Amino acid sequence: MGIYVNNFKLKILFITLLSTLIAGCDTKSSCNSTYFGGNIINPKSDYVVLYKNEIPLDTFFLDKNNSFLGEIPALHEGLYNFKHGEEEQYIYLNPKDSLLIRLNTWKFDETLVFSGVGAERNNLLIDSFLESEKDSKVFIQYFKLSPSDFNSKIIQAEKIKLDRYEDYVSKHPNETDKFKNVFKIALTYPLYSKIENYPLARSARGNYNENLDTSNYFYKHREHITLDNDSLMYFYAYRNYVLNYMYNKVNSLGHDINSNEFTINLLNTISTELSDVSSKNSMMRKIFIRHFYWNSLNTINKKTVNTFLKHNTNSTDRKLITNLTLDVEKINEGSFLEDFNITDYNKTQRSIKKLTKNENSVLYFWNSKYIGKNFIAKRIQFFSEKYPNLKFIGVKINGDYKDRIYKLDIKSQYYLEKTSKAHTFLTSQIPRTILINEKGVVVNSYASLSSRRIFKQIEDLAKN
Repeated sequence: MGIYVNNFKLKILFITLLSTLIAGCDTKSSCNSTYFGGNIINPKSDYVVLYKNEIPLDTFFLDKNNSFLGEIPALHEGLYNFKHGEEEQYIYLNPKDSLLIRLNTWKFDETLVFSGVGAERNNLLIDSFLESEKDSKVFIQYFKLSPSDFNSKIIQAEKIKLDRYEDYVSKHPNETDKFKNVFKIALTYPLYSKIENYPLARSARGNYNENLDTSNYFYKHREHITLDNDSLMYFYAYRNYVLNYMYNKVNSLGHDINSNEFTINLLNTISTELSDVSSKNSMMRKIFIRHFYWNSLNTINKKTVNTFLKHNTNSTDRKLITNLTLDVEKINEGSFLEDFNITDYNKTQRSIKKLTKNENSVLYFWNSKYIGKNFIAKRIQFFSEKYPNLKFIGVKINGDYKDRIYKLDIKSQYYLEKTSKAHTFLTSQIPRTILINEKGVVVNSYASLSSRRIFKQIEDLAKN
C-alpha cells in the first residue's frame, strides 16, 4: 500500500513538473531550465540541498506531502550531488533534464530510484554504486590471495563491467562523451581502488614484511588513468581511487600507516600529484583530520601541522587545523577537568563536575558536519550495553534543544549554549571524546569515537 501511495505522489509531482514546463515555455530561459524534484519517505529534515563540487547551489524545501521541485536556470552538464539529512548521493544532469527521485531514508541508497528525463543515466549510476558496495564485501576475502590470484579476480570482474559499458554505449550512440566517461569510471575505478589497496590490506592482516610480487601487470590500469582530473575529484569512484593510489605509493616507502612520517609523506604526495588547488586543499584537510582521529590521542605532531600549513592555501582550512592544535593543548591528561555547564533538553544548565562525580565517564562532543548521528548511536549503544558501569554523556557542540540523536536516551544528551566555557577547548568544533575516571581525572583528553583504538581505551576506563 505504501509503495502505491508514494508512486501516486510521484506521478502527481511529474504532472506538476510537466505543467510547469509547459507554462514556463513562454520565456526562452524557462524552456532551457533543468528541473530536479522528487518525493522523500520518512524525511530527516524539511529540505534537500543540491551541490556542485561541495559548493551548495540551491536548497529545495519539502511540501506537506514530503515532495519538492526546483528549477535550475543555467545548468552545465555534469555530476552533481544532493544531500538530505546526513545522507547524500550523486546525480548526473544535462541542460533541460527533468529528473525526479524517490527514496526512503531508512534505506537511502537501496531505495533511490529515478524517473523523468535523465532517469536512465542516473539509475545506471546508482546501480553501479550499489554493486561496488557489494563487490567490496566480496573482495575482503580475496585480499588473502597471492597477487596473481587476486589479479585474476580483478580481471574477471573488470570484464563484466566493461561488457556492460559497451552494451550501453552501443545502444545509445548519441550519448555524450562526458557521461560515457563518468559511467565507465563508476563501473571500473572501484575495482582499481581495490588493486591499490591490496598491499595495505595485506599489511593490515599482519603481513608487514611481506615481499609482494606486484609486477607491471598488477598495475596495468595505471596506463590509462589521469590522477589530476579536477572535474571528477569530488566523484566518489574517482576520488577514492586517487586516494588509494596515494596511500599505496606512500606505503611502498615502508612507513607505518599510523606514523607521523606516513601522514607527512601523504600530505607531500597530495601536494605534488594534484594541481587543482581546491581539490588539493580539500583532500589534505580530510586526510589530516582522518589521521588525527585514528590516533585517538591528545597529540598532534608539529612537523605534521607545519607540512599541512605549508601546502594548504585555504584560509578556512588553515584556521581549522590551527584551532584544532590549540584545542588539544587546552586540556591536560592527568589533571582534573575544569567545570563547565551543558544544557539538557528541558533547557536546564547542568554542571559537568556534578554529572560525572564518582563515575567513570565518557564525555563525547559531536558535530554532524564531521560525524553522523547514526554512527554515534551505534557506537554508544554498543559501548553502553558492554560497559553498563560507565556513564555516557553526549553533547552537541553547535546545537540547541531542537537537535539531538533520537536513537539514544534523551536523558544522556545535552547541548552547548554560546556562553558555555566548553567552547574554549572546542574552537575548531571538531568532535572530541574525553574519558574521565571516577576521581574526576582526565585519562584521555582527545579520544575519537571513529578510531579503532577507542575500544581498548574505553575498556581500560571500565576496568579503572
